[in-house]
Amino acid sequence: MPNYTFNVNGKSVDVEAPADLALLWVLRDKLGITGPKYGCGTDVCKACTCLIDGKAVTTCVTRVSYVAGKNVTTIEGLANGDVLHPVQQAWLDRDVPQCGFCQPGQIMAAVDLLSRTKNPTDADIDAIENICRCGTYGRIREAIKAAAAMMP
Repeated sequence: MPNYTFNVNGKSVDVEAPADLALLWVLRDKLGITGPKYGCGTDVCKACTCLIDGKAVTTCVTRVSYVAGKNVTTIEGLANGDVLHPVQQAWLDRDVPQCGFCQPGQIMAAVDLLSRTKNPTDADIDAIENICRCGTYGRIREAIKAAAAMMP
């Protein structure tokens, strides 16, 4: 079985896995990182969203072979020690989570959006396709706009 070396949350990891194994299962089962959630396995719900080299990617359909030599960031890697990322802080300030299942993926998608768009419009935010089963989309929109105002 091949080995893949890549960075996860700033640390180099070396994983032995089949080339076609979904990154989600490498993160959860081999590395014990449980922030990315399994929802659909078909790139629909996006609960498994993480960043690969800074871009939002659904890990349920991304193969481990794709991330060799790349940087993967999960929800666990966003905070800087005890200081939350502005998106995480805005999520708490706006009381966004209800059940919380989709929130790691929602937050990672928001981080990606804000890396590309400093002042997102409602249409920009609505273009995020992550599904929230509890329907907290109004609070998600408020949190993204608040985070945008907090970011440098």
